[in-house]
Amino acid sequence: LRSIDYQVGRTGAVTPVANLDPVPLSGTTVKRASLHNLDQMRQLDIRIGDYVYVEKGGEIIPKITGVELSERGKDVTVPVFPDRCPDCGTPLVRDDGEARFFCPNTDGCPTQIMGKLVHFISRKAMNVMAGDATIEQLYGLGLVKTPADLYSLTREDLLRLEGWKDRSAERFLSSLEASKAVPFGHVLFAIGIRHVGETTAKSL
Repeated sequence: LRSIDYQVGRTGAVTPVANLDPVPLSGTTVKRASLHNLDQMRQLDIRIGDYVYVEKGGEIIPKITGVELSERGKDVTVPVFPDRCPDCGTPLVRDDGEARFFCPNTDGCPTQIMGKLVHFISRKAMNVMAGDATIEQLYGLGLVKTPADLYSLTREDLLRLEGWKDRSAERFLSSLEASKAVPFGHVLFAIGIRHVGETTAKSL
């Protein structure tokens, strides 16, 4: 284990992610693995510099399952979980019964805002033809901050994006128009309410 990054998700949850020496596992080379939350880190009694066991949950997502204490050297360091959001600096909160710490700055934390927008346009949500890089540019230019802002974009706005020409703009605007016809379950999922996933949204 070389280091730990603390990532902010679209719900504001802060997830520790371990950076590892590359290791072949189930057909891929794994360099990063989730540590889930502070409780998990404490349970594993993990240190930066430790040798760790990694497996793939459901054969997809790598996770650390244990530490080889017999290999622990004297130069390991205890990781320090942040008390402020790594992105916007807001003090983190932890609700009763929650395992994770959250950044409460839902309307001002750039990573959360962009994460929500990327989720909103995803295939299982509103299915708009765009990706992370497009959202990052639109947000950076101050053109979008909420999902509703996407529907006010003009062709002229889109042509300000790096590498965008008429055809790209037309395709994006057409897919935005088509998104207005998705089933309401998709809209509910797209809004990104905590604990409301794709299946729950469909049921509701």
